[in-house]
Amino acid sequence: MKLEHKFAPLDAEVDEKGAVEGYASKFGIVDQGGDIVVKSAFSKSLASRKPKMLWAHDPSQPIGTWSEVKEDETGLYVRGQINMDVQRGRETHSLIKSGAIDGMSIGYRARKATKNAAGNRELTELDLWEVSMVTFPMLLEATAQVKSLSDLEQPHEIKNFLEDILRDAGFSRTQAKHGASVLAKDVLGERDAPDAAAVMADLRQIVRGL
Repeated sequence: MKLEHKFAPLDAEVDEKGAVEGYASKFGIVDQGGDIVVKSAFSKSLASRKPKMLWAHDPSQPIGTWSEVKEDETGLYVRGQINMDVQRGRETHSLIKSGAIDGMSIGYRARKATKNAAGNRELTELDLWEVSMVTFPMLLEATAQVKSLSDLEQPHEIKNFLEDILRDAGFSRTQAKHGASVLAKDVLGERDAPDAAAVMADLRQIVRGL
């Protein structure tokens, strides 16, 4: 079962030596995917493990360690240290300081969830595995590397693939369907074989317009 990802605007402070602290998730807020993380959703998971600090959800690229991960009245508070002795750690630190990184994102599995009266999914129990430093475009790239666009042949397969990318990036189902439809109709056109790099470049343009 693959992990779900939930992006949150960067709400963290990072010092010159790489110490970082802030909120990786906040309670009671409807996100772009129509989900709401409920207070205490992480409690069981945190009692059994401490999440990893990764770059863009890539398990092969740890960039530091989280020394403290806890829930408070606001959300999931994290405090840790970016490893400045590894290249990706130094790059991540530089990108955060320059404002190029847009946020943090949690990698989790939903253990318990219910629908509220408004149709939103309320996440009441989450199995937290990692907290990543991410940028929105890099989330799209990471998804594209997991699934191979070159393996898709039928228009509906390509459309479903692109819809999954947008859903993983945090867009609602309606936004994801719209973005995938626009891309399949106006960008792919009559191409015999989709080119991954070209499609991802076009997808970013559509995402910016949503």
